[in-house]
Order: sequence, then C-alpha cells, then structure tokens
Amino acid sequence: MTYVTHTGDDRPARFGFIVSKQVGTAVARNTIRRRLKAICAEALPSVRVGADVVIRALPSSAGTDFQSLRAEVRRSLEKKAS
Repeated sequence: MTYVTHTGDDRPARFGFIVSKQVGTAVARNTIRRRLKAICAEALPSVRVGADVVIRALPSSAGTDFQSLRAEVRRSLEKKAS
C-alpha cells in the first residue's frame, strides 16, 4: 500500500516505510525494508518534488522476489506520485 502527500515544498521527495511484525521475523522485515529503499532510490528522479511517500509492506511481500516487488512499487509510484 502506498500513501502520497504533495507538500509543495522545494525539496527532494521523502520516503518512509512501514514493515510490521506481521510480515515476518526481524530478518525478513529488514530484507523487505532494504529492498524498498533500493527501489525507491532508483525511482527518486521520477517522483514529484516535495512529495512525501509512505509505503506499507503487506505480509505477502515477504515471499515476493525483488523484481516483482520493484514492478509493484514502480506501478504504484507512477500512479500516485508522478
């Protein structure tokens, strides 16, 4: 799930991540968080200036491979944060 707020500030977009214990063990949660950070770093140039983006990882994301997770996050960012 992705939430986006456009602040109108003249600064790069900011990202926040919510990865609850429902996703899995600490190792699984940190893996998902690192993957999300890498994907968002790639997508930063395409996100609107001044946007605040919060991505909530659902429990099903623990079993998702990197390419599928990247495709889902990019699709969501194109829809909401461009």
